[in-house]
Amino acid sequence: MTSSAKKSSGTRYTEDWLPISNIANGSIILNNKYKVTGVKIRPRNIFILDQITQDNVIVSLKNFYNMIDFEFWLISADRPVDLNSYLSRLQLLYNQTSNPAVRKLINQDIDKANDFMNNSITDTEYYILFKEKNDDLIQKRLRTLISGLLSAGLEAVQVSNDDLRIILDNFLNGGMTTNFGTVIS
Repeated sequence: MTSSAKKSSGTRYTEDWLPISNIANGSIILNNKYKVTGVKIRPRNIFILDQITQDNVIVSLKNFYNMIDFEFWLISADRPVDLNSYLSRLQLLYNQTSNPAVRKLINQDIDKANDFMNNSITDTEYYILFKEKNDDLIQKRLRTLISGLLSAGLEAVQVSNDDLRIILDNFLNGGMTTNFGTVIS
């Protein structure tokens, strides 16, 4: 259905008011040709480090944030944890093991993983996003973010299309994942 057909029918869809034209190459492409992109930061628990190292990381992060000379958004988003491949490997290991004590331990791990899956566990991910039209400036900003975070002892990579969909899903659906199947008429 075209957007003019949607509007003429009087039906309102979420995508009617979102200024998003596409998600591609690690960017949300907006209708005004701006691209929203950024980096995903690998979490690190600095509070298990000694006090001097903690202080150094915090000072490095302050310096990093103060050197950013463009508008950015610091975002945290919950992502569902998928333990299916882990459960499959445990099941294979269980089937290949004949030792009753080892089978009992593997079975306990399977039960614990299933318990996690039934309670919808999530992993919190952290992002720094920005918007820009110029592709060269986008690449420069990505390098600045990645190297600045690395100097603070944190690893970061450019966001993927999947990361951006998770972020949008979190904001639009209150953190609940939506899975739509094929509609047959």
